[in-house]
Amino acid sequence: MIAAIIFIVIAYLMGSLCSAVFVCKIMGLPDPRTQGSNNPGATNVLRIGGKTPALITLLGDILKGFIPLFLAKAAGVEGIMLGMIALAAFLGHVFPVFFNFQGGKGVATALGAVLGLSFFVGILALVTWVVVAYIFRYSSLAALVTTILMPIYILIFSKGAYFLPILVMAGFLIWRHWDNIKRLRSGTETKLQF
Repeated sequence: MIAAIIFIVIAYLMGSLCSAVFVCKIMGLPDPRTQGSNNPGATNVLRIGGKTPALITLLGDILKGFIPLFLAKAAGVEGIMLGMIALAAFLGHVFPVFFNFQGGKGVATALGAVLGLSFFVGILALVTWVVVAYIFRYSSLAALVTTILMPIYILIFSKGAYFLPILVMAGFLIWRHWDNIKRLRSGTETKLQF
């Protein structure tokens, strides 16, 4: 239990490291919190800086969700506590202590956390996102469809102990995409360019 609590704190702190802000600062790009959609995530970095910084941001956000789970599993943490560690990494990204609790939407960090819980479910979630994004050209729609399916994927293909933390994560993801949902309904959401 003590190990699990330590990893929950580590996961939250790792999640609080904002890849988008660091990548943009290092690469001489504008702060993603003040440009484009004002969201410190890979999609906004793609808009303001192009593919390379966006891919680096995406990888950073995935890793900060994955690494705490990988380390916790290696330390013998299991069951619902692993799910709580995944949730902590995600919440760190959404409410980062190092950035006045103003973070991103958490899609990539959620993906990394799910990959850490169940590699198969993580790959299934990634494939879902790619297929929906490719067909419909909306990153937000792909994220929402993947978000809705993630708890179902966990129930079917992984451990039931992870379901509740992933369901809470899904609820936060939908909430963080509320403006995107409004734009999708009104037809004003920005499409992805491949």
